Amino acid sequence: MHVGAKKIAVLGLLAAFSVLLIVLGAVIETSTLFFICGASFCVGIAIREWGLRYGFSFLVATTLVGLLVAPNKMYCVTFAGMGLYLCLAEILWNKFGNKRTLLWCGKYIVFNLMYVPTIIFMPQLLIAKEISSTLLMIVWAAGQAGLFIYDKAHDYFQIFIWNKLRKYLLK
Repeated sequence: MHVGAKKIAVLGLLAAFSVLLIVLGAVIETSTLFFICGASFCVGIAIREWGLRYGFSFLVATTLVGLLVAPNKMYCVTFAGMGLYLCLAEILWNKFGNKRTLLWCGKYIVFNLMYVPTIIFMPQLLIAKEISSTLLMIVWAAGQAGLFIYDKAHDYFQIFIWNKLRKYLLK
């Protein structure tokens, strides 16, 4: 199989940038989620530019390098979850296209299949103290709102920012 050198070079630069953002998330603790989201947006770039197969390979490679380099390994797990969500959301987009209601329902189902087991079986990843059922519902609702914001931010990034930058990187 022939793979273009430019494609490999751009994917390598994106991977390096993603790992740098993951490490910055561990260094600058107040902006951890911002940096991890930014790193996962690079997975979205790889998917949109070169397809799902390259995007998923990019996610796996970046996660493995992040696990080697990042001081806090849980940030790599969060990055992998966000990247996996983007891969699955892209599959949904290919299946449903412009059927917005079905697409959003599918996205929320995919997200909750990953999120609900996390808050039930590993709540200490999200909250340091003992979790009550009321707090569990608040965390669940906050996750739903967070998904909406994350997905809208990713769409904005792809449409307005990446489309301006891509002409310089992908000439």
